[in-house]
Amino acid sequence: MPVAASAAPPDDPRGGQPAPLHGLVLVSTPIGNLGDISARARTVLGGCDLILCEDTRRTGRLLAAMDIRSRIETLHEHNEDARIGSVLDRLRTNQTIVLVSDAGTPLVSDPGYRLVRAAIEAGLRVTAVPGPNAAVTALILSGLPPLPFMFLGFPPPKQAARRAAFGGLRGAERAGLSATFVWHEAPHRLLETLRDLLEVFGDRSAAVARELTKRFETVERGKVSRLAELFARELPRGEITVLIGPPEIDDPEDLDGRLRAALATQTVKDAAALVSTATGLPRKAVYARALQIHEEG
Repeated sequence: MPVAASAAPPDDPRGGQPAPLHGLVLVSTPIGNLGDISARARTVLGGCDLILCEDTRRTGRLLAAMDIRSRIETLHEHNEDARIGSVLDRLRTNQTIVLVSDAGTPLVSDPGYRLVRAAIEAGLRVTAVPGPNAAVTALILSGLPPLPFMFLGFPPPKQAARRAAFGGLRGAERAGLSATFVWHEAPHRLLETLRDLLEVFGDRSAAVARELTKRFETVERGKVSRLAELFARELPRGEITVLIGPPEIDDPEDLDGRLRAALATQTVKDAAALVSTATGLPRKAVYARALQIHEEG
């Protein structure tokens, strides 16, 4: 039986009201430091009818540390589809069901998306208790531009697929995309991934964050080549997040870099035609960007 829920937290002094917590509740859990669990998360975990988790052993340890005895069952990538029907049936009887991942924010590189979509399509309430997220934590510690950013989960484990995925992003950069890219990576693949990043994106600013919020937290910052050299000497361990910054201003391969180089000697029309041919991008789109750069001076 679940323990009784504690009193609801006070209203936000800025005027917000605490959201009623029933239906399917996505609860963020610590990514390493138990002190990061919120009072609201404790309340919901202790007062719900059921907690769905990836691994009952990991979630069980978390609940035991907080003296919470709510019922737990698994929901992972292999059984999610099979579980959806029964979970929706329970939600229709006004039960409160919590979904957690092994660590951090549910659904972000973790199971649960299909369940959430099904609950939404069934007209059932879905809400969340926000909290820790490794990708965002690494981003704000990286020293790289925080906006815009793209979180891309784990890179493909095989080198050919990984380089193809990186190549697609590099192509998007040549078409004008400028963002900080964020991935999670396994320790034994970190060095290979850094070398592939260097090969595809060039030697630009990057960061590697490890063991965030834990005792041995480190954030290594620098050019991709330096990070590759560092981890060639030092065996990486723990949970890892890899980030690479957007193209440098003088990057000759991105769209703006190509256009600036062409505009130095040619008219807007001719520069756009040249770059459009070289990149295979639509001439109208390239011309519009060339005109904007020209007008900005």
